[in-house]
Amino acid sequence: MIKSFVRKTLVTAAVALCGVAGMSTSASAGTISIGHTTWVGYGPLFVARELGYFKQAGLDVQLTTIEESSMYMAAMASNKLSGTASTIDEILKYRNSQFCFRSVLALDESAGGDGIVVAKGIQSVKDLKGKAVAVNEGSVSMFWLSYLLKKAGMGIKDIDVKNMTADDAASAFMAGRVPAAVTWEPNLTMVKQKKAGQVMVDSRQTPGVIVDVVALRCDVIDKQPADVRALVDGVNKAVAYMKAHPAESAKIIAKGVGGYLSKPEDVSEALKGVRFFDTQGSIALLGQPGKPGPIKEVVSLANDTWSQLQGKQLKVTYDDLVDTRFLKPAH
Repeated sequence: MIKSFVRKTLVTAAVALCGVAGMSTSASAGTISIGHTTWVGYGPLFVARELGYFKQAGLDVQLTTIEESSMYMAAMASNKLSGTASTIDEILKYRNSQFCFRSVLALDESAGGDGIVVAKGIQSVKDLKGKAVAVNEGSVSMFWLSYLLKKAGMGIKDIDVKNMTADDAASAFMAGRVPAAVTWEPNLTMVKQKKAGQVMVDSRQTPGVIVDVVALRCDVIDKQPADVRALVDGVNKAVAYMKAHPAESAKIIAKGVGGYLSKPEDVSEALKGVRFFDTQGSIALLGQPGKPGPIKEVVSLANDTWSQLQGKQLKVTYDDLVDTRFLKPAH
């Protein structure tokens, strides 16, 4: 299904390297650079930076918006970035013996922010069999759809995939061109408001499956342990602040993330579909040294899913992808 994945990734990587030419090219003490897409789930990074939580620990965190995963992963692979903020299933596709990186903390999970919108008459995932479903191939949307299909005893081969972005998928659905689409907010709310269909299932029913993490290059982890600890601690403080000061946090996130989230009211609405992890939450999900957390099952699922979709066997393990040394329980 994704036969040209490797070729497209290599081409995009070349573009990425040109686009981030001015970034840091090596592990530098006191600095961590992170690439990310426009997503409210990365809010704690911006809150921690704005409130000085990183700076207080002697850390400069540079945040760069790069909307294509192949581009920010290429930038990290060429040492232009220290790491990325992304879903763990997304980055798994790039992990190999030549490209070492690991997740050091969990940021958030989708808790209603992703969903499948369907036309009248479709009541369950099983009802999608043989029907056209708009979904972005190679994305977390495809991964999540594969997860839901597997739970229903089905697979991607049982549906007619129409490859398009999450926004285009929602537009195609509302225009009546497809009977089902995998998309996210604010599209889910738009479908309901316009009475164009119904949200058959959303990510509230699949906790711990769509998870964003901060992954850093292995050389950064090894050479800058104090900086990694400062990053983890700063995010932990930011999550606590966000819980206590939602309105102020929305303003900071809107200013930092920008894009379609440039208005505080839009950020506040988007936050309803996200659950953030403090350090204890990261421990509960990722685990502790020698004691893998439930994310191990997601890694296994992502490994199987992308192996099937890409037509090549991936062999990425929990130990390859997760490093919990910097997650310390509160005393």
